Amino acid sequence: MQKSKRNNLLKLIIIALLSTISLVLFFINFPLPFLPTPYLKVDFSDVPALIASLIFSPIAGIVVVGFKNILYLAVSGSGDPIGVLSNFIAGVMLVVPVSMIYHRMKGVKGLITGLVFGTIVMAVGMSILNYYLILPAYGWFMGWEMSNQVKWVSVIAGVLPFNMIKGVFIAVLFIPLFMKLHAWLQQQQTRFSLK
Repeated sequence: MQKSKRNNLLKLIIIALLSTISLVLFFINFPLPFLPTPYLKVDFSDVPALIASLIFSPIAGIVVVGFKNILYLAVSGSGDPIGVLSNFIAGVMLVVPVSMIYHRMKGVKGLITGLVFGTIVMAVGMSILNYYLILPAYGWFMGWEMSNQVKWVSVIAGVLPFNMIKGVFIAVLFIPLFMKLHAWLQQQQTRFSLK
């Protein structure tokens, strides 16, 4: 019982720490100059969420993505709730498939398979959501005229390639990091699975 309480406390501390690191990484971002959508910026804030989801579960990854966005709203005073919600959904679409596949196929092969699948889910899912919900919401929020043609061009020339490239960037960064942290990740997985 005492060990279980200690493990739960440690789990909360790790998730809080990873959420804070995620917030810091969220502020370090850059646009892709060859895309016509400068408001879409690549950041690596999903990396701590991936770590949490590999140690614990997909839910832990979702919690880190959620805390990061809540902290971002609190710290930045951003008047753009649509962008923050979009970032949360995109993070969940990436982290959950990676975590689910990794927990079934442990090791580098499972991670790479998860990252490929997660990138596709994020790119396709965010394209559909942007076309039907996010871009119309921005149009309404900003008072822009958002025709079907504008939405289609924004998705095909901006949202879809952006999310594919972002997924590749995260994979290129995360795979070597995973290999360095592999022993530590396994140690944490063992610790928290033996409650």
